[in-house]
Amino acid sequence: MKSKILATATFLTTISLTTTVQAANSEHVRQLLATKQCQNCDLTNAGLVMADLSGANLSGANLAGANLSRANLSGADLRGANLSGTSLFGVNLSEARFSGANLAGADLRNSYLTNAQLNGAYLNGANFQGAIGIPSQIASPEDFYAWGVAEAEKGNQQQAISYFSQAIAIKPEYAGAYLARGVARYQILDRQGAFVDAQAAEKLFISQNNTSGTETAQAFMKELQTPYTEKVSSGKPSFVDFVGSLGSILLQFLPF
Repeated sequence: MKSKILATATFLTTISLTTTVQAANSEHVRQLLATKQCQNCDLTNAGLVMADLSGANLSGANLAGANLSRANLSGADLRGANLSGTSLFGVNLSEARFSGANLAGADLRNSYLTNAQLNGAYLNGANFQGAIGIPSQIASPEDFYAWGVAEAEKGNQQQAISYFSQAIAIKPEYAGAYLARGVARYQILDRQGAFVDAQAAEKLFISQNNTSGTETAQAFMKELQTPYTEKVSSGKPSFVDFVGSLGSILLQFLPF
């Protein structure tokens, strides 16, 4: 009986590995999973979902089209690796090294990039939406602004605030980012923080001769100075409703 169970388990494992490997070199996949050492390996289209590859040496490896969703690649060496079109959705990439890596078209949504070293990596077309810890040097303030608006519209106000703050850190004169951060703070009922941001936005809009921006900031400040007339619960007022009520000024700062 035990021998039958073992044979069945071996058979299923073989099928699973064959399915997972797809076009990848199966010996290289085994080597990676067993030793975490796979420099210059051929892992094209490999299925490595949720794999524990923390500290792995994948320098120079070909991971084009591979699926590493929700894997752990913290501290991994990915220098010079080909990660074009690779799914890195929700992956822990904290402290990973990417110098010289090709990340063109890679999906890095909701990934963790704290202290990741992305200098010298090719990032054209990479999707960082929802990622945490995005290094400021790899994205423009307009990128951070766009991600912030997208998160705010989904109700993720804290993440939106983080993105708007990064846009401001790179571009301190970014009036739209101050206004958008104020709206996001208003959404989580931080009226004081929202008012401070609205004031900053108004001052910048005036200095930039932006009439519509100035009027929107002033209308927002007036709203913030209006006493509550009814009980306000978490989730109200809506970010989208507010934008709609005062015009699409925030969307004017989105990159196109």
